Amino acid sequence: MDIPFVIEQVYDAPIQKIWRALTDQNSMREWYFPALRQFEPVVGFEFVFADDGSAYQKEWRVTKVVAGRLLVHSWTYKGYPGSSEVTFELFEQGSKTRLKLTHTGLASFPSDPHFARHRFEDGWKQILDTNLKNHLLV
Repeated sequence: MDIPFVIEQVYDAPIQKIWRALTDQNSMREWYFPALRQFEPVVGFEFVFADDGSAYQKEWRVTKVVAGRLLVHSWTYKGYPGSSEVTFELFEQGSKTRLKLTHTGLASFPSDPHFARHRFEDGWKQILDTNLKNHLLV
């Protein structure tokens, strides 16, 4: 059974600033994935990552965009079965923004320590609770 991973975070920043952090490739490199080389918030766009020599090469594609509100992308690995999806949703809360991240399909990955659910959960907590928060302070 696949139980989606959901995490929500409120940031002391306007929605436009959060959207820019989610969709500007230079910003994304700073808080999301340093190996990111190319990104466009356009349905069908395939992320381009630097080849870091890892056995777990990411293959991501943008699947849905609602400008300023919603970004969805697939999350798969080259040469491995399984497909998951990451959804970023933004909600205005006065001068702040609530970000809701939902990662589905984690159970579709192989039974391998690299794909363990806790690794994704820990990673998202680091990415959203620390990396993005610190990025927004700049």
